[in-house]
Amino acid sequence: MASDLEMVLAIENDHENRSYIIPWPRDQHMAALHDSDKRHIVIEDEAANPVGYMILAGLNSPHHSIELVRIVIAEKNKGYGREAIKAILQYVFDGLSAHRVWLDVKEYNERAKQLYLALGFKQEGILRECIRNGDQYESLIVMSLLRQEFTTLRVDV
Repeated sequence: MASDLEMVLAIENDHENRSYIIPWPRDQHMAALHDSDKRHIVIEDEAANPVGYMILAGLNSPHHSIELVRIVIAEKNKGYGREAIKAILQYVFDGLSAHRVWLDVKEYNERAKQLYLALGFKQEGILRECIRNGDQYESLIVMSLLRQEFTTLRVDV
């Protein structure tokens, strides 16, 4: 567990990832690890080496709406992110009986937006200039996938 947290902190603070996420301090991750409403998930390659992580929230939601708070991959361009999201969607909809999965993504993160769209997510709206990053403000795009959309996508594939 401690080595997993060190991996999470290292990936978050990698210069390639810092423009896409707001790193959490260690104590925030520790609090989330002990919160039954949240779950940290380590993403591994075929040889069980950690290559990233994701965080879910809303596991206790009475609305069955689960947030994909974060997904960060250390080794890019290998399909780990796509496969991890596909697996987590199956887990969330089938295992946790979620009605909805949602996330937000920085407006300029085109690669992530295209991946989410390809996996069936729909854009719901924009939180305009809601994050301050240095001297500028950044907008977030809110996206979601509903259970019936996921089921239809799975049948069509």
